Amino acid sequence: MNKTRLEAFSDGVLAIIITIMVLEIKVPHSTDWHAIRDLLPVLLSYMLSFVFICIYWNNHHHMMHTVKQVNARIMWSNHNLLFWLSLVPFATAWLGENGTQKEPVMIYSALFFICGFSYDILRRNIIKTYKHDTAVKEALERQKGKGVLSTACYLAAIPLAYINTNISIAIIVFVAILWIIPSKEIEKSLSE
Repeated sequence: MNKTRLEAFSDGVLAIIITIMVLEIKVPHSTDWHAIRDLLPVLLSYMLSFVFICIYWNNHHHMMHTVKQVNARIMWSNHNLLFWLSLVPFATAWLGENGTQKEPVMIYSALFFICGFSYDILRRNIIKTYKHDTAVKEALERQKGKGVLSTACYLAAIPLAYINTNISIAIIVFVAILWIIPSKEIEKSLSE
Protein backbone atom coordinates (compact mmCIF):
# COMPACT_ATOMS: atom_id res chain seq x y z
CA MET A 1 0.00 0.00 0.00
CA ASN A 2 1.28 3.47 -0.84
CA LYS A 3 2.28 5.70 2.08
CA THR A 4 0.87 8.97 0.70
CA ARG A 5 -2.65 8.42 2.08
CA LEU A 6 -1.24 7.69 5.54
CA GLU A 7 0.87 10.85 5.41
CA ALA A 8 -2.06 12.97 4.18
CA PHE A 9 -4.36 11.60 6.88
CA SER A 10 -1.74 12.21 9.58
CA ASP A 11 -1.12 15.76 8.35
CA GLY A 12 -4.87 16.47 8.42
CA VAL A 13 -5.32 15.11 11.94
CA LEU A 14 -2.38 17.13 13.27
CA ALA A 15 -3.71 20.30 11.57
CA ILE A 16 -7.12 19.74 13.18
CA ILE A 17 -5.50 19.20 16.60
CA ILE A 18 -3.76 22.58 16.34
CA THR A 19 -6.99 24.23 15.17
CA ILE A 20 -8.96 22.81 18.08
CA MET A 21 -6.33 24.03 20.54
CA VAL A 22 -6.41 27.61 19.27
CA LEU A 23 -10.22 27.65 19.40
CA GLU A 24 -9.98 27.05 23.16
CA ILE A 25 -8.41 30.50 23.59
CA LYS A 26 -11.31 32.81 24.32
CA VAL A 27 -11.15 36.47 23.32
CA PRO A 28 -11.24 38.71 26.40
CA HIS A 29 -14.28 40.94 26.86
CA SER A 30 -12.16 43.72 28.29
CA THR A 31 -9.74 45.94 26.38
CA ASP A 32 -7.18 46.45 29.14
CA TRP A 33 -3.88 44.62 29.56
CA HIS A 34 -5.13 42.77 32.64
CA ALA A 35 -7.40 40.71 30.42
CA ILE A 36 -4.40 39.47 28.46
CA ARG A 37 -2.46 38.82 31.66
CA ASP A 38 -5.33 36.64 32.86
CA LEU A 39 -5.08 34.64 29.62
CA LEU A 40 -1.33 34.09 30.01
CA PRO A 41 -1.59 30.50 31.41
CA VAL A 42 -3.89 29.55 28.53
CA LEU A 43 -1.57 31.12 25.96
CA LEU A 44 1.54 29.49 27.46
CA SER A 45 -0.05 26.03 27.55
CA TYR A 46 -1.18 26.52 23.94
CA MET A 47 2.32 27.58 22.88
CA LEU A 48 3.93 24.55 24.56
CA SER A 49 1.42 22.14 23.04
CA PHE A 50 1.72 23.78 19.63
CA VAL A 51 5.49 23.24 19.75
CA PHE A 52 4.97 19.59 20.71
CA ILE A 53 2.50 18.96 17.89
CA CYS A 54 4.98 20.54 15.47
CA ILE A 55 7.77 18.36 16.88
CA TYR A 56 5.67 15.25 16.37
CA TRP A 57 4.77 16.36 12.85
CA ASN A 58 8.43 17.07 11.96
CA ASN A 59 9.68 13.76 13.32
CA HIS A 60 6.75 11.83 11.84
CA HIS A 61 7.59 13.39 8.47
CA HIS A 62 11.24 12.36 8.78
CA MET A 63 10.34 8.86 9.93
CA MET A 64 7.83 8.37 7.09
CA HIS A 65 10.60 9.36 4.69
CA THR A 66 12.13 5.94 5.44
CA VAL A 67 8.92 4.09 4.54
CA LYS A 68 8.22 3.05 0.98
CA GLN A 69 5.05 1.03 1.53
CA VAL A 70 2.76 0.74 4.56
CA ASN A 71 1.11 -2.33 6.00
CA ALA A 72 -1.57 -2.86 8.65
CA ARG A 73 1.01 -2.87 11.46
CA ILE A 74 2.33 0.57 10.45
CA MET A 75 -1.16 1.98 9.84
CA TRP A 76 -2.52 0.88 13.23
CA SER A 77 0.60 2.06 15.03
CA ASN A 78 0.17 5.42 13.32
CA HIS A 79 -3.51 5.58 14.30
CA ASN A 80 -2.56 4.77 17.89
CA LEU A 81 -0.15 7.73 17.92
CA LEU A 82 -2.75 10.03 16.36
CA PHE A 83 -5.37 8.97 18.92
CA TRP A 84 -3.19 9.98 21.85
CA LEU A 85 -2.13 13.19 20.13
CA SER A 86 -5.81 14.02 19.56
CA LEU A 87 -6.20 14.26 23.35
CA VAL A 88 -3.61 17.06 23.55
CA PRO A 89 -6.25 19.83 23.11
CA PHE A 90 -8.12 18.51 26.16
CA ALA A 91 -4.99 18.33 28.33
CA THR A 92 -3.84 21.74 27.05
CA ALA A 93 -7.15 23.39 27.88
CA TRP A 94 -7.26 21.83 31.35
CA LEU A 95 -3.69 22.89 32.06
CA GLY A 96 -4.34 26.41 30.75
CA GLU A 97 -7.50 26.85 32.82
CA ASN A 98 -5.98 25.56 36.05
CA GLY A 99 -2.47 26.95 35.92
CA THR A 100 -0.04 24.70 37.70
CA GLN A 101 -2.39 22.57 39.75
CA LYS A 102 -1.13 19.03 40.36
CA GLU A 103 -3.73 16.98 38.52
CA PRO A 104 -3.68 18.88 35.20
CA VAL A 105 0.14 18.84 35.18
CA MET A 106 0.12 15.11 35.92
CA ILE A 107 -2.38 14.39 33.13
CA TYR A 108 -0.43 16.59 30.71
CA SER A 109 2.81 14.74 31.59
CA ALA A 110 1.11 11.35 31.39
CA LEU A 111 -0.38 12.14 28.00
CA PHE A 112 2.99 13.10 26.57
CA PHE A 113 4.48 9.96 28.10
CA ILE A 114 1.85 7.91 26.23
CA CYS A 115 2.43 9.91 23.02
CA GLY A 116 6.18 9.31 23.26
CA PHE A 117 5.62 5.61 23.90
CA SER A 118 3.19 5.44 20.94
CA TYR A 119 5.71 7.16 18.67
CA ASP A 120 8.24 4.52 19.71
CA ILE A 121 5.75 1.73 18.90
CA LEU A 122 5.37 3.18 15.40
CA ARG A 123 9.15 3.47 15.06
CA ARG A 124 9.67 -0.15 16.17
CA ASN A 125 6.94 -1.43 13.83
CA ILE A 126 8.57 0.32 10.88
CA ILE A 127 11.86 -1.34 11.88
CA LYS A 128 10.11 -4.75 12.04
CA THR A 129 8.55 -4.20 8.63
CA TYR A 130 11.87 -3.19 7.09
CA LYS A 131 14.09 -5.53 9.13
CA HIS A 132 16.07 -6.51 6.02
CA ASP A 133 16.67 -2.89 4.99
CA THR A 134 19.74 -2.00 7.04
CA ALA A 135 19.64 1.70 6.07
CA VAL A 136 16.10 2.12 7.45
CA LYS A 137 16.87 0.05 10.53
CA GLU A 138 20.03 2.03 11.31
CA ALA A 139 18.31 5.36 10.70
CA LEU A 140 15.45 4.59 13.07
CA GLU A 141 17.66 2.92 15.68
CA ARG A 142 19.66 6.16 15.95
CA GLN A 143 16.55 7.92 17.30
CA LYS A 144 16.13 5.38 20.08
CA GLY A 145 18.34 7.10 22.68
CA LYS A 146 16.59 10.46 22.49
CA GLY A 147 13.23 8.71 22.56
CA VAL A 148 14.09 6.70 25.67
CA LEU A 149 15.37 9.84 27.43
CA SER A 150 12.21 11.76 26.53
CA THR A 151 9.89 8.99 27.69
CA ALA A 152 11.80 8.68 30.97
CA CYS A 153 11.55 12.45 31.51
CA TYR A 154 7.78 12.41 30.93
CA LEU A 155 7.44 9.47 33.30
CA ALA A 156 9.45 11.31 35.98
CA ALA A 157 7.34 14.45 35.53
CA ILE A 158 4.15 12.61 36.54
CA PRO A 159 4.94 11.90 40.23
CA LEU A 160 7.10 15.03 40.50
CA ALA A 161 3.94 17.08 39.97
CA TYR A 162 2.91 16.09 43.51
CA ILE A 163 6.15 17.54 44.84
CA ASN A 164 6.42 20.65 42.66
CA THR A 165 4.51 21.27 39.44
CA ASN A 166 7.15 23.73 38.24
CA ILE A 167 9.70 20.90 38.13
CA SER A 168 7.33 18.84 35.98
CA ILE A 169 6.72 21.76 33.61
CA ALA A 170 10.48 22.38 33.40
CA ILE A 171 11.03 18.74 32.47
CA ILE A 172 8.39 18.97 29.74
CA VAL A 173 9.99 22.15 28.38
CA PHE A 174 13.39 20.39 28.47
CA VAL A 175 12.01 17.59 26.30
CA ALA A 176 10.59 20.14 23.84
CA ILE A 177 14.01 21.80 23.60
CA LEU A 178 15.61 18.38 23.10
CA TRP A 179 13.39 17.68 20.06
CA ILE A 180 12.87 21.22 18.69
CA ILE A 181 15.33 20.52 15.87
CA PRO A 182 14.32 17.36 13.99
CA SER A 183 16.77 14.52 14.26
CA LYS A 184 19.22 14.51 11.38
CA GLU A 185 19.98 10.85 12.12
CA ILE A 186 17.45 9.61 9.59
CA GLU A 187 18.76 11.82 6.80
CA LYS A 188 22.35 10.94 7.73
CA SER A 189 21.73 7.20 7.75
CA LEU A 190 19.81 7.15 4.48
CA SER A 191 22.43 9.23 2.67
CA GLU A 192 25.32 6.92 3.74
